[in-house]
This record gives sequence, C-alpha cells and structure tokens, in this order.
Amino acid sequence: MENRQAERYGGEQRLHGRGSDGIPGGRESGYEPPEWGEIELRILDAAAELVAERGLEGLTVTALAKRAGVSRPTVYRRWPGTDEIVRATLLRTTLSLIERLGPLPGTREGLVDTVLRFSSLFRADPLYRSLLERQPELFTRYSLERIGSSQRALLQWIAAAIEAGQDDESVRRSDPGEMSVMLLLIAQSAVLSHHSVSALIGEEELDAQLRVAIDGFLQP
Repeated sequence: MENRQAERYGGEQRLHGRGSDGIPGGRESGYEPPEWGEIELRILDAAAELVAERGLEGLTVTALAKRAGVSRPTVYRRWPGTDEIVRATLLRTTLSLIERLGPLPGTREGLVDTVLRFSSLFRADPLYRSLLERQPELFTRYSLERIGSSQRALLQWIAAAIEAGQDDESVRRSDPGEMSVMLLLIAQSAVLSHHSVSALIGEEELDAQLRVAIDGFLQP
C-alpha cells in the first residue's frame, strides 16, 4: 500500500498553494508559494482540524496520519516533524484566507476594506482562533519570532495591492515592499492584541480605529 501511494505521489496532479483570484505571482517578489499534491492537502487540512480541536500539543504524527487516512511514513516523506507540519498548515490556512478575498483591490478604499475583511476572516478562522485563545505564546513563536512563509505570502499580496493603489493615485508614492511591511505590522498588532485589550475596546470599535489608521497610513 505504501509503495503504491509513493508511486501515485510521483505522478499525481499537483495543486498550487495559491489561488488564481487576486494573488500575484511569486517571482517578482522573490517568494514562490509552494505546490501541494492532493495527499499533502488532505494532511494539512487534517492538521488544521486537530490543532483547532486539541491545540498544538494534540498534533502528533500518529494522530495526524489517522485523521488524514494515511500512514505515518506518508507523512514523514513530506515533512520531517510536527514543527514543519505546523508551519505548512499555517501557510495553507493563510493562503486559503487570501483566496477568499477575491480580486486584488485597485484603490486605497478597496485595500482598506480588504485588509479589514482579512482581519475578520482571520479572527473567525477555527485554527487561528484556537491558537490565539488557547496558546497565544505558541502562536507568537510560529508567527512573530521570524518572518515565515505565511507572512511572506501576506506581504506579497499587500505589496501588489499597494502598487495598484499607487497606479490609481489613491495611495501615496513610496516603496511598496517597505509599505507592505509597515501595513502588516499595523494590522497584525491590532488583531493579535485585541484579546488583551478587549475590556477596553470592542471588536467593532477596534475595526473602526484600525480602518482610520490604515487609511491614514496609505493616504497621499
């Protein structure tokens, strides 16, 4: 069975780790989204379910293989351990959220609206919501200690949207890459810090202030 799966993996259809709507190509930004096969996608979806249900400590290769309906060697042939699986799962989830945003916005107003929508989708996502509520310190480890693939995917998308807004003359002229980093920091800080300040400001009020901050940052 294992050998047959390995043979199938070599010739199976490959699926891009990005959608066709609104996600720019990776070559210009220096970031190439990965390609995952059908088995890999099944494993990553199973990993997201396990983490959302049990937290990171509940993600073991044995539990993952059982949930995905594959063998442990099948998992190990693709990722050497749970740390790499977690990072791939976060990237898979981030790319899925980006795909849900639809076409790339071409104006400042559209960009602000889309960033706020992404923030809402992020907070509602079962995987990210579970990590933020149950294990924020581990989420910080995987998301904030260094720029990983998930952040690079977001930066690529933001930079392309900023450049489109500059072409529309509704976004100020500056390096899109540098602006994308600061915009990500602004939005990321607001989203990740909301739980700690929830007694001081509600979710709707936070979004309203975040909208003002992002719009002011982008204005010519």
